Amino acid sequence: QVQLVESGGGLVQTGGSLRLSCAASARTFTRYTMGWFRQAPGKDREFVAAISRNADRTYYIDSVRGRFTISRDNAKNTVNLQMNSLKPEDTAVYYCAADRSIISSPTESLAYDYWGQGTQVTVSS
Repeated sequence: QVQLVESGGGLVQTGGSLRLSCAASARTFTRYTMGWFRQAPGKDREFVAAISRNADRTYYIDSVRGRFTISRDNAKNTVNLQMNSLKPEDTAVYYCAADRSIISSPTESLAYDYWGQGTQVTVSS
């Protein structure tokens, strides 16, 4: 069982920045592909970004590529999402997720085994 706790959400103006963090309780954090997803009101949950176990590969949805950066610190069991140049359409609840699969499908929500409770990000226009 892995517990994930997100932090860092909040209210920011268009063009601003936020840094989300996710702390994992896993004793073997390096066994997990880590991802960030988001869900806006009235919309389905969508993939945002993911990072491989040893951080050699990262994945992004096209709408955030170049603005968001995912990173992980395996010594601290944390994964971060640096969000720059935020837009109102980035407003959503952001979720951290962990995938223990050996062969991962990092952009697919069904691939993830554990989820955090979410943190709200609101970007005002």
